[in-house]
Amino acid sequence: MANESMEMALMEPEERELVAFILNAIPAEDRGELTADDVLLVLDLMDDYLEEQGLLKEDPQTGEMEYMEGDVDETEQLNYVLNAVREEGRPISGVQIQLIQDAELQFGIEKGYYSED
Repeated sequence: MANESMEMALMEPEERELVAFILNAIPAEDRGELTADDVLLVLDLMDDYLEEQGLLKEDPQTGEMEYMEGDVDETEQLNYVLNAVREEGRPISGVQIQLIQDAELQFGIEKGYYSED
């Protein structure tokens, strides 16, 4: 845990599991210098996109974020995230973002959060 970021150390166990799953799912030749913080940034930006599309909302009763039913345009989401990481000056490629999206989806399918259709 010595090399972990403070943000990683403060995450819920399932979030830590997701980030580890994603990093392990990306082949080393594509992963490059991608860090857990980079993965967290991409995941946050993916959620920002969903919020803008009305597919992720805060439940006023619990304060928890709730995913709404609807289709996600993965290409549009990829472009949204890619533009945002470029604005932040982060060296995350479109290929890496796509691999993070794919791994997050696979994690969700394996956990039963998403269906495969």
